[in-house]
Amino acid sequence: DISKVYSEADCFTYDPGFMSTASCRSTITYIDGDQGILRHRGYDIKDLAEKSDFLEVAYLLIYGELPNNKLYNDFTKKVAHHALVNERLHYLFQTFCSSSHPMAIMLAAVGSLSAFYPDLLNFFKEADYELTAIRMIAKIPTIAAMSYKYSIGQPFVYPDNSLDFTENFLHMMFATPCEKYKVNPVIKNALNKIFILHADHEQNASTSTVRIAGSSGANPFACVSTGIASLWGPAHGGANEAVINMLKEIGSVENIPKYIAKAKDKNDNFRLMGFGHRVYKNYDPRAAVLKETCKEVLKELGQLDNNPLLQIAIELEAIALKDEYFIERKLYPNVDFYSGIIYKAMGIPPQMFTVLFATARTVGWMAQWKEMHEDPEQKISRPR
Repeated sequence: DISKVYSEADCFTYDPGFMSTASCRSTITYIDGDQGILRHRGYDIKDLAEKSDFLEVAYLLIYGELPNNKLYNDFTKKVAHHALVNERLHYLFQTFCSSSHPMAIMLAAVGSLSAFYPDLLNFFKEADYELTAIRMIAKIPTIAAMSYKYSIGQPFVYPDNSLDFTENFLHMMFATPCEKYKVNPVIKNALNKIFILHADHEQNASTSTVRIAGSSGANPFACVSTGIASLWGPAHGGANEAVINMLKEIGSVENIPKYIAKAKDKNDNFRLMGFGHRVYKNYDPRAAVLKETCKEVLKELGQLDNNPLLQIAIELEAIALKDEYFIERKLYPNVDFYSGIIYKAMGIPPQMFTVLFATARTVGWMAQWKEMHEDPEQKISRPR
């Protein structure tokens, strides 16, 4: 604890990018980057991805323990109850240019929730924190799907409370008034895993942004909108789209050696996207789950043996993991390396990749926001 360095020594610590600075105490997520370990509230991420559904993990992050059947059913009913958004929000969407990026639309729509729910602008009780978290988790998928529908000129699809969280999101994304969307269980399970794997990841850029905004007492809708803005950056949430663009640029397995050489050349602007992580100096455990999930999805869709992007990705990973250049620098595949291939196979366009990231990460943002307000040591953030 170096919080008293200034008062006792009349100096500050200089730490660009907060490479060695912890801004808070948190019991939500634990990461051991050297060993490639990620745990939420003590549960290994691989176990959660394989054995839980997204709202179970949401409950775990917010309340600190997995729910029993009654608690789970109560929680899912509350989320379903709050999935609708105010009808007047539709008018806001009509003000956007038809070519607007879905993340721009989502950012504006989430920020506008402050105007629709003024009852939560002042929050003082634990019940307020819980209601806020549930409302946000429930409405973000609806807004995400609305952002997509508007960007492609299709009418909005209302939530269906007979569907679970992931099914409902797919329904709102792909159904139309003239045709229902039949949910493929393999696709549903894959998206459920993706949501779980992206739910929280300690004090990253967007989560820290949410906490900093929240430390001033800003309302939760404003706080989450700042998280969305931070996540939109290509160095954060936009990396999986960059991976897809890189794989397309490489073009074929035969071209991989040439691009490996370009990645090593300091004078070349080409960078190997989807490798390396600020925290992980080992294989990202989320990437391991997504690699297998990617194969499952492509097998279900009949693309396992003829998907050029997957073939390039697998061979690129195999070569990089044996190359001393990447081994010495501890550059291993991260969560972004395979997620974009899965999204693309599902029919989700690249401009929606970060929107889905935000949909999942909202759970983590709300858990962190709630924890921050319950922390007696919390002060307004004020870097020097």
